[in-house]
Amino acid sequence: MAISRFRLSEHPWIISLILLVALTAWLISKPSNAENAIEETAATLDVPLAKVQVDRFESEAVARHILLYGRTAPDRQATLGAEVAGQVEERLVTQGQRVEAGQELIKLEAADRVSQLRGAQALVNVRQKEYDAARSLRSRGLQGDVAVSQAQANVVEARARLRAAQLAVEHTVIKAPFDGIVERIHVQPGDFLGVGDPVALVVDLDPLIVNADVSERHIHQVSEAQPAKITLLNDQTYDAVLRYQATVSSETTNTYAIELAIDNPEMALTAGMSATVDIELESREAVKLAPSALALDEAGNLGVKTLSNDDTVLFVPIDIVKVEPNGVWLAGLGDSVEVITVGQGFVRDGDSVIAQRGE
Repeated sequence: MAISRFRLSEHPWIISLILLVALTAWLISKPSNAENAIEETAATLDVPLAKVQVDRFESEAVARHILLYGRTAPDRQATLGAEVAGQVEERLVTQGQRVEAGQELIKLEAADRVSQLRGAQALVNVRQKEYDAARSLRSRGLQGDVAVSQAQANVVEARARLRAAQLAVEHTVIKAPFDGIVERIHVQPGDFLGVGDPVALVVDLDPLIVNADVSERHIHQVSEAQPAKITLLNDQTYDAVLRYQATVSSETTNTYAIELAIDNPEMALTAGMSATVDIELESREAVKLAPSALALDEAGNLGVKTLSNDDTVLFVPIDIVKVEPNGVWLAGLGDSVEVITVGQGFVRDGDSVIAQRGE
């Protein structure tokens, strides 16, 4: 024993080497043991899958619509003015009265215009006889060409004066330019009118026009003769047809003006009313879902969470076709789709879940 202790004391590096080897072996074995412990712990854990309510939905053909706000207006309107000066002799219609094209509205005093008309007619007769006589004399060599031409010019001038006298008499009666309603009369009997003074306003309400504006996003989706529905403030809906669309947008709003026409044969619908315009666009296959079925993905995008055949969550961004008070129509979900309707807020895209399907 004394010899052994002597040798160890003579060689202390042996003790250091033994200690170093033991420490190294312990350090190497520790991570391995830790990994094994973690794996054993994970293996013993049983994390349950999320349970969600799933309902199946079938797609239907749904038309996309655009809703616009507009205002009704007359198809045409005309402010009639006096074409000759004179005193108002008689009002032949009342405000609000329906009239036909050519119907007399206002009559001015003819004054001396009738006598001027008769004088112009007599002058034409005289000039015509002079021209006929000049032609007869020329055929016998008794009249020159210059005299005949002068006689012919006198006839033309006389006829021009006759036409002017006829128009002066005709213009003493102001007539409706088209079928419509006398919206306003600006004169009373006894008023004196100068040329151009306003007399009456006539409007045509058949068809009734609805003016609206379409955004630059939708202008290429509408076209002339396209059908639409017009809802007025009386909650009545009327069929309409788009009859005009602008080709240049407004500089202030970047919208395009459109006109739609509503049949209004009795002119019962009036101009100046607010109107809602519903224009039907193309038809698409879509699924109707309650707003509560919509969800957000991790990036904050709005969509719906569907279920694949192996019960894996699939997030699909929304493509809205139509919005209704009780739901929203979404395209891009296929002919048939299973949508997570309860619990969609607790699962993510790619998660496996336990699906409880509705009957």
